[in-house]
Order: sequence, then C-alpha cells, then structure tokens
Amino acid sequence: MSRVALPDFPWDSLAEAKAKAQAHPGGLVDLSIGTPVDPVPESIRAALASVSEIPGYPTTHGIPELRAAAIDALSRRHGIEGVPEAAVLPTIGSKELVASLPRQLGFGPGDLIVIPEVAYPTYEVGVLLAGASLLRADSTFAVGPQRPSMLWINSPSNPTGRVLGVDHLRKVVEWARERDVVVVSDECYLALGWESEPVSILHPSVHGGSLDGLLAVHSLSKSANLASYRAGFVTGDPKLVAGLLEIRKHSGLIVPRPVQEAMVAALKDDEALAAQRERYARRRLVLRKALLDSGFEISHSEAGLYLWSTRGEAALDTVDWLADRGILAAPGTFYGPTGGRHVRIALTATDERIDAAVERLASI
Repeated sequence: MSRVALPDFPWDSLAEAKAKAQAHPGGLVDLSIGTPVDPVPESIRAALASVSEIPGYPTTHGIPELRAAAIDALSRRHGIEGVPEAAVLPTIGSKELVASLPRQLGFGPGDLIVIPEVAYPTYEVGVLLAGASLLRADSTFAVGPQRPSMLWINSPSNPTGRVLGVDHLRKVVEWARERDVVVVSDECYLALGWESEPVSILHPSVHGGSLDGLLAVHSLSKSANLASYRAGFVTGDPKLVAGLLEIRKHSGLIVPRPVQEAMVAALKDDEALAAQRERYARRRLVLRKALLDSGFEISHSEAGLYLWSTRGEAALDTVDWLADRGILAAPGTFYGPTGGRHVRIALTATDERIDAAVERLASI
C-alpha cells in the first residue's frame, strides 16, 4: 500500500525561532498563528450547555434551526440571497473539509486542481490526499489551455489579506462555467473587511442568478472565537452539497449537537460579532503603524486577521529579526514559493501582547 507523501507541518519548523523569542525578557509575543485568544461570547456558551443532556446521535445535515440561522446570517451580513436551506451543510471546522474536499467531490488522479499562488497550506494537502495534480495560479490566464476540475479562491486571503473584487469573481465564475470547473471559495474571513468590503462568490452580483458549480466554505473560528468548537459550514450548489452530505453521512463526519446549538447562537449574535471586530480593528491599527514605523512594508492586508509584511529580505531572516525582539511570525514560505520575502503577522494576540510587540518595535 502506497502512502501519500505530505509536506512537513510548517509550524513545526519554527521551534528554534520560538525558543529564541521565548527567551526575551518580556516573554513571547506569538503572532505566528491565527488562533483566537478572546473569550467565547456568553450567549454561545449558554447555547452549548443548553442541550448537553441530549444523548442521541446528531444529524449530519444539522438541525433545521442551524441551517435557517446560516441562511439568515448570510443574507443579513453579506447580502447573499437565494440559497436553499437544504444547501447548508455543517462541518467540523473548515480545515477538515478543505483537506478532504477534492476527494469528497470525486476528484483524483488525472484531475487538475488550481489553488492560489500564495495560499493556506491545507489546499495543497487536499490535492495531495486526492492524488490529483496541483497548479498554483492567481488568474485564469495563468491556467492557459489546461482544463482543471476544481479551482480554489480565497477572499479575503490567508495569508495576504487580499480582497478579490466583484468583477474579478464574476469573470472567474464565467470562465469556470464555460469549462465545467467547480469553484470553491474559502470565505472564512468574509466578516473581517477593513479597507475594502469582501464579497461572497454566492452574492447575486457575482453568480448571476445561478449557484451551479459554486461552493463557499465558512467558519466561525475567527468571527466568533469558536476555534475550539470546530464550527463551520459549506453551502452553494444544492447538487454538490447533496453529494457531500451523502459522503459525510457514511463517513460519520458529524458536528456534535451542542456545537450545532452554539453555531445557531453565533450566527444570530451580530452584537458579539461587532464587538470582536472592534478588538481586531484596534489591534490592527496599532500593530500596522508600529510595523510601518520600524521599516516594514505591508502588502494587501485590507481584510482578515493578518498583516502581510516585508523588510525586503528573505522571510526567514525577518522571522529571526523579529524573534530577537521576542516576536514570533510565520514566514511566507509556508504559503507557497512566491511568499519568500514576506512574513504573516497575526492580530490574534491579547491587547497586552500586541502592545508589548508595539513597544519592542518602537524601541528600534
């Protein structure tokens, strides 16, 4: 039996830089990962506990209240209309779906899957697990005459914070439909626009009235601090979602019932979302200024939870420079060959730790 050769887990390679940063007299400021640090809102915790006595198996498709809350939130928060409730499928966070989606859609050897040039590493892992071929490209022009089976887009991007405009998204959809390509949009940071307003691939201005061939992946890890709950969902083309549902039923890929209830509360609580956005906005403002004042350039970063930053040198040199100051960042090489001169600096640290990083950068 042959085994799939996967890349090393990127963050394992940061052990030396992390040790150096931890040795700083003021302690470590870890800006290398996107793990939320703020408390889960009380409304969500109460919802989680409210059904903890239920002993039976939850449904793979999710309770009707969850699907309805997702549809309402997509409409209220993002202007998405026309998605039937049956086309909402809860997932165990988004990472497990990203890693298994090519296989769940039936792609494998002989299929070509396109991912962004600089991208979340799990897109590549999903292609490798499926045994498909990989192409990194940021435009349909770069795909050339090849006929992919599936194309990932990510707006706002992790790690760059780049937002794709409506015209760009519409052209991708039109191009894909002419070639029978499934387009999957990772929209985990859709609620976190700063300098521009991200638009979903499921927005009517993009898809032109049809959901055919389109899927959008959503997560509550960032917007509602639910990383520990593993709470996400996929939605879009009803036929594609129905196929995924059947596979996930057989595979036992089920979101726990208390988490489903918590998701309902999170999708209804716009005040908690606004409060979390304010926390991130404040951290972004002070950290961005400190980086610019200390000689960094910041590319894109108009949305999401990261500042895609460069000192005009190799990414690992910047990681080392920051580690000398007790700050840990992720090198752009984690996200693809063209990321080699940037680092990803996260906003996911407490106000106290962000302020410590600002102070250290200001003392240069």
